Parts: sequence; structure tokens; C-alpha cells
Amino acid sequence: MAGELAGRCAVVTGASSGIGAAAARALARAGAALVLGARRAERLDALAAELRAAGAAVATRRTDVRREEDVVGLVALARERFGGVDVLVNNAGLGRAAPVSSAPTEPWREMLEVNVLGLLIATREAIRDMERRGVAGHVVNVASMASHRVPGPDAAVYAGTKFAVRAITEGLRQELRARRSPIRVSAVSPGHVETEFAEGFSGSSEVYRRLKALAADDVAAAIVWIVTRPAHVEVHDVLVRPTAQRN
Repeated sequence: MAGELAGRCAVVTGASSGIGAAAARALARAGAALVLGARRAERLDALAAELRAAGAAVATRRTDVRREEDVVGLVALARERFGGVDVLVNNAGLGRAAPVSSAPTEPWREMLEVNVLGLLIATREAIRDMERRGVAGHVVNVASMASHRVPGPDAAVYAGTKFAVRAITEGLRQELRARRSPIRVSAVSPGHVETEFAEGFSGSSEVYRRLKALAADDVAAAIVWIVTRPAHVEVHDVLVRPTAQRN
């Protein structure tokens, strides 16, 4: 497909729904070949079929980012099918209402492993691939408005994982600059987006009835804008919230 990203390969985690699926569609429209990973293989296959019908080159791999071998295999698939990774969108993430003073350990562990450790492994593998090929690649981390403030008493650990994503984004930027790498790293921090997130966090999507939330396509447009800036422009973090959102 023709477009600003023609000839480049984008890897997207958590691609089976929400922001990940919207990002895959937007990157395909911009001309990128796609390598898509997610746990729900049937949804991933349906998205891949849709994108191929529109002319995109797509490879998929069932990927649970809590499993290191899955993440390593996803980047290996990009090498096998399209020569390597040019853009990594670290989108896989989740939130649970899990207070520090009373929640069981498992939801904390799940958020830390998906939102932080899985992102770190994917980033390491993608950068190794980019540096091996000598390309000016781009890593985009999907953070959250919760990476800038704690949105409520049940969200401390979720916000902590997203604060960690911001710290990792900036620390990686410094690492890359220290060795004069052309690779760029960015974050996008959405507010309320009408996806499956709220249902997974609190068991209710009521928040989407209280205000006009962002659509996943709004965030995907920001991601494509970030990765299509000129090589001398590094967009560090884009905060994007619904106009009606108060904080």
C-alpha cells in the first residue's frame, strides 16, 4: 500500500481490539506492513483478514505479553516476514481496581507484568532488531492520563504502572541519545477512550455514558502523526483527553 510508511514494518501488541486494532488500521492506511500480536487469536485473525482485503501486508501471532517467548517470537516474526521492525507500538495493557491496602496480589502482578515487563521485553527485542539493521526506528508506548496523575483511590497500582511507562520512555530516550542512536521513542497518554478498558477495570462502562469519550481512532491518529514526523522531530508525549473530561 502507498503512504508515508510504505516499505516499513509496524509491530502492534494488544492488537485485537480497542486502540491496538485502530492503530493497526491507521498504520495500514499509511502504508505500513503489519505484525500484530494479541491473546485473542480469533479476533486477531478477523482483523488480519479485514486488513488484507484492503491491500495491507499482515502477519499475526497469538501473543500473551506475560510470556517472554511470545514477545520474542512476535519480533522474530517481523524479521522473518518483513525484514525487521521499524515501528513498535507497545499497546498491550490493562487496569484493575486494586487498592494498595486491600487487594489480592494477582491483579497487581498482572498489571505489572503486562503494562511494564511485557513492554520492556518488546522494546528490548525491537531495539536490538533496529540496531542490528541500522534503521532509524520508532518505539511508541501507549501510556495513559493516569501516568500524569492518580485518578482515584482504587487506581494507585494501575497509575503506578503507567508512571513507570513514562519513566521508561524518558530513560530510554536518554539511553539512545547517549549512544547517538537515530531511534526515537515516544508516548501517547489518552484519557477516557471508549474501549473494553472500563469494563475490565471496574466492571462497568458507565463512564462512557457520562461524557463523550475519545474513540480508539482518535488515539490511533495521534500514533500515526507521531511516527510520521520528520527524523529530526521526536515527539515525547502526547496527552489527549475528551473535551468533556475534567481531570
